[in-house]
Amino acid sequence: MLRSPMVQIPAGSLTMADARNQQKSTVELHPFSIASTPVTVAQFEGHSESTRQDEQPATGVTWYDALTWCNRRSLEEGLSPAYDFTNDWAWWDTTSPGYRLPTEAEWEYACRAGTTGPTYGPLQDIAWTALDDLAGPQAVGLKQPNAFGLHDTLGNVWEWCWDLADPARYGRYRTIRGGGWADPHWSCRASVRRSTAPDAVIEDIGFRPARGAAPLGDSGTAAFQGWSDDADRVRARVKGFIPFGWTPLSDFPT
Repeated sequence: MLRSPMVQIPAGSLTMADARNQQKSTVELHPFSIASTPVTVAQFEGHSESTRQDEQPATGVTWYDALTWCNRRSLEEGLSPAYDFTNDWAWWDTTSPGYRLPTEAEWEYACRAGTTGPTYGPLQDIAWTALDDLAGPQAVGLKQPNAFGLHDTLGNVWEWCWDLADPARYGRYRTIRGGGWADPHWSCRASVRRSTAPDAVIEDIGFRPARGAAPLGDSGTAAFQGWSDDADRVRARVKGFIPFGWTPLSDFPT
């Protein structure tokens, strides 16, 4: 059983910005659920939580590790897994009721919990950051939750999302959100987004699972909770000269 309960998040809308393209779009979100805290060491390793370290977020977790954990948890609870993946790509069955990573829109909407500012409260009350002068992540759930009852969405560990960050510029890199225990206050804001390789092992990245099936049985080609495969393919296209350092994802596995 999950130590952290899944919290039901109501339907709503969120305006998201694309900094590179200088565009904003409004995403309509259907109800979904998300864990109240990041996955802990004990949850990730499958043992009873008896020490403070067991209650810390699981870190050094790759994006693929997170998908594997979600599929395993789904099977343990008799749910169809959300993912089919290889070492370099993944396919999401949005009709699956199983555990999965949140989309970036879901994550930000859940983090904000109805607020519109950079944080949902005074940072030192709600998040473990560089302001606390820490040597590592802290046990989950010790700081104040947001209005949805979610802890540690800001600070403590960055959290993997499902979305490609920018397939034209960063190829297969996936988005991380929320900031970590060593990050300054300007990195621990609801709108801040970073990305890294899906196989990267980084000491301040973890994840929290979500659940929620597509309302119309969509397999993922149309927009679902702020994401679509079709949109990713459009975003990956680069016309003309490719700037230095860009690595466009030109070949999507099928």
